[in-house]
Amino acid sequence: MISLLLLGSVARANITLAAGSGSADEAASDLTANSGRVTIIVVDYTQYEWWVIRWADNYILCRILTDHEGLPTGPEIYTACGKTVGDLWSTTKACPGLTDGSGNTQACTGVYLYLIGSSPAEKAITVDLPPPSVGVSLSGCDPTFPENRCSVIPALLLTGEEPLPNESIVAIHTYINGVPSDCTGPTCEIPLQPTTMEGITVEFWADSSFGDSSKHFTALVRVIDSGVTTLPSLAGWYVDVLSTQWRGRPTASCAQTWQAFPPLGGPPLWLSTPEIPELLATEEPYAFLAGRLITQGIVDASGCANGGVLANGYADACGLEKALPEVQIWQNQFDTRIIEVANQSGVPAQLMKNLFAQESQFWPGIFNSAHLGLGHITENGAEVILLWNPSFYEQFCPLVLEQGTCEKGYVFLTAVQQATLRGALAVQAKTDCADCPAGIDLTNANFSIDLYAQTLLANCEQVGQEMYNATKQTPGTVSTYEDLWRFTVANYHAGPGCLSYALYSTWGHGEPMDWQHVSNYFTPVCQGVVFYVEQIAK
Repeated sequence: MISLLLLGSVARANITLAAGSGSADEAASDLTANSGRVTIIVVDYTQYEWWVIRWADNYILCRILTDHEGLPTGPEIYTACGKTVGDLWSTTKACPGLTDGSGNTQACTGVYLYLIGSSPAEKAITVDLPPPSVGVSLSGCDPTFPENRCSVIPALLLTGEEPLPNESIVAIHTYINGVPSDCTGPTCEIPLQPTTMEGITVEFWADSSFGDSSKHFTALVRVIDSGVTTLPSLAGWYVDVLSTQWRGRPTASCAQTWQAFPPLGGPPLWLSTPEIPELLATEEPYAFLAGRLITQGIVDASGCANGGVLANGYADACGLEKALPEVQIWQNQFDTRIIEVANQSGVPAQLMKNLFAQESQFWPGIFNSAHLGLGHITENGAEVILLWNPSFYEQFCPLVLEQGTCEKGYVFLTAVQQATLRGALAVQAKTDCADCPAGIDLTNANFSIDLYAQTLLANCEQVGQEMYNATKQTPGTVSTYEDLWRFTVANYHAGPGCLSYALYSTWGHGEPMDWQHVSNYFTPVCQGVVFYVEQIAK
C-alpha cells in the first residue's frame, strides 16, 4: 500500500544536511588523511528512505535518504538523483486526480515521491577543533600600567595553551635575534636583557601532542633602565611587551594596534586615567555651556542685559558670572562615568574629557542639526566605528538588522542598510529630550560615553592603516605613541581625508612623521584641526 503520494512541485524547503552514506570508519579514514585539526563525532538519527517514481509506469527513478522528517528538499533530490531527474521533479505539475479529490491518477505526468519507511541509523560528523596557542606574560615581576616598572629584569614567560582535554603542549620554540631556542613541556622562560628603545622581536610557537603546531606569534619587548639609583621606589627597569598573546595586566590603549611603545614611565597627563573623579575635575569658564544653561532656564541671568546671552548663543560676561557656579558643577558631572569607561575600554579618561570640552563644552544637545552628544558625533563619525571597530559592529548590528544580514560585513550591506545602521547609532548619542529637565536626557548622555570611547578606538585602527598606507611601515617604527594619538584625535575631528593628505605629504618630503611636521601639511580647509589637537594634547 502506498503510504504517501506527493507531487514533485508540492514541497520547497530550506537546505538541510542530508544523511551521509559514509560510515564512521570511512569518516575516520578521511580524518587521518586530513592535516587539519578536526575530530569525528558519531550521532544517532532516524533515516528516511524515499523513492522518486514515474507516474506513467511506476518506474523507480531514484532512491533518496534523508535525516529529517518531511519531504526531501530540492537540493537533496538533485544531489541524490542528478540533474535530469531533479529537473523532471521540479517541473512536475499538480496531478488533477489528487487535487479534485477523485483519486484518479491516470492523467498524472512527471514523477512523485514515495516514502518507503524509516530506520535507526548513525552518521559521523566532522568537527573543527580549536587550535593550540601560546600566552605571554612575565616571570619575576608583575608590572602595573602605566609605569610598567620592575625592580629587577624579569623573564619572558611563554605558556602553551592546549584546548583539547586529552592533549598537551609538548614543546615551545622561540626565535630571538636570529637565534633559535627550544623548551620541552608547556612552559618556557626566556631571560631578558636590556634592549634599545626600539625593543626586540621574539617569535614563538608551540607543538602539541595532537601532532600539530600553533601559529607563529610575535612579541615586541623593551627593557630599559629607569636610570634612578638614589630612590629605591623609582629604581629598576621599565618593561613593555606588545603582543596579541599578552596575558598580563592591560597595556596602553592602541599600543598593540600601532606596535608603538608608550613613553617610558607612563603616558603624559592628557593620555592618563586618574583613579578618582576628583583628579579629573576642571573649573573652566565655558561661555557656550553658560549660554545653554541660561537659555534652558537652569541659571537665572535676567538681571543682565539681553538676559546674559549673546546672539550666537554664548553667555556674555554678565551671564557667565551668573552661571559660573553651575558651569563648574555641570562640566564635572560626567567624570565618574568617563573613568569607568576608560577602565573598561582602555581609552584614556583625560583624553575623553579634553575632547568633550572642545567638542561640546559638556553640553550634549544637538548642535547645528548634525553634531550629536558630548563628542558631537556625525554621520561620518558613525561610519568610522562601523567600519573600523569590528567587535562593536558585531554586537551593535544585530540589534538593528537581521543576524544573517549583519554577517556580510558593513561594506557589503546595501546603502539603505548602512544608512539604517548609522541612524540607529546616532540615536545612541542623542540626548535631546523635551520632557527632561533642561531638555537633556542625562542618563543617555552618560550611557553614550562608551560610544565615543569605541569611536576613538575605531579611529586609532584607521590611523594605523593610514600610516601604513603612507609609509609602508608599521606605525610604531616611524612615529611615537603620543603623536599617533594626536593623529587619531585629528582623524576624529577632521576626517581621514585631511589626515591622509598630511601624512602622504610629510613622508613624500622625507620629513619625520611627528606632529610638528605633519601638522604643517594640513590644507587650508583642514588647518583648524591643528589648534583643536593642541588644545586636547596639553
